[in-house]
Amino acid sequence: MTTVAITGGTGFIGRHVIAALTGSGQSLRLLMRNPAPGTLSCGNAEIIRGSLADRDALARLVDGADTVIHCAGAIGAADRSAFASANIDGTRALAAAAAAAGVRRFVHLSSIAAREPALTDYAWSKAGSEMALAAELPAPSFVILRPPAVYGPGDRATLPLIRQLLQPLVVLPVAADQRVSLIFVRDLAAAIIAVAGAPSCPGGPFELSDGTPGGYSWPDLVREAARQSGRSQRTLFLPPPLARLTARAAMLAARLSGGPPMLTLGKLPELYHRDWVSHAEGLDAVTGWRPHVAFAEGLATTLDWYRREGWLPRTRPATRNPLGLGQQQGGRR
Repeated sequence: MTTVAITGGTGFIGRHVIAALTGSGQSLRLLMRNPAPGTLSCGNAEIIRGSLADRDALARLVDGADTVIHCAGAIGAADRSAFASANIDGTRALAAAAAAAGVRRFVHLSSIAAREPALTDYAWSKAGSEMALAAELPAPSFVILRPPAVYGPGDRATLPLIRQLLQPLVVLPVAADQRVSLIFVRDLAAAIIAVAGAPSCPGGPFELSDGTPGGYSWPDLVREAARQSGRSQRTLFLPPPLARLTARAAMLAARLSGGPPMLTLGKLPELYHRDWVSHAEGLDAVTGWRPHVAFAEGLATTLDWYRREGWLPRTRPATRNPLGLGQQQGGRR
């Protein structure tokens, strides 16, 4: 029986990876800081208590492991040094432990943001994590995956955006002409597992997507949300100066409430970058993996899950306009 060591198992993507591996016949070993009872549905997994900063815990995690799947990382942090600690230093330490243990395959979950490291501290740290990995492990043993925006059941980070897409007036702090690729979380988990199990695989980085050529425009996404909600919707794209004011207000509100901000100044350069379309090439030929879920199906599945779990109201859509609601949108495109 082979052993798969996983970081980030309590996160959104990590949970789906574990669910997909459960019942595969492989032994799972999970790194967790403070595992709580019932945290995971995978009862036969071995839990290693510790963090990416704990070298003894990392050594125990990878000891005898055939594969490492590194999903852990920070998508939000106070400053560049905090991003570096979580994303660069953590990856370097785990890769060094994996190299010492002779791990066959190290799958690193990076981000499409890594191709634009000058944009934000997050993008810089993800690019740095890839370089740290390559410095510690020989090329045949690691694979870098760069997913675009990931969504699906269980994702609290995307929930505010989904709520916004369902409003009569959709207010978006993004470039009006931005195009984005997306990937449904279960397709991403399948890609990770395909790479982990492939007899051989180039190191990448491999950009992923749901297979939609040229990605999506925001009007595309708003129209689909309107179709599924049965509402007529208008779209307002915030100009950057107004988005900066909104971000400052959101950050102040978060400090007062103690919760995470809905929008930050540090995130705005990514939001107003016009091209987040994945150049997804090569992975299918190497592993046989292909995405199966485009946005229309993925959104329907996600909305159903949110409603079942009470994250969104259980409302029935209104009667749909046979001519197609949302075809005519207000606001600047």
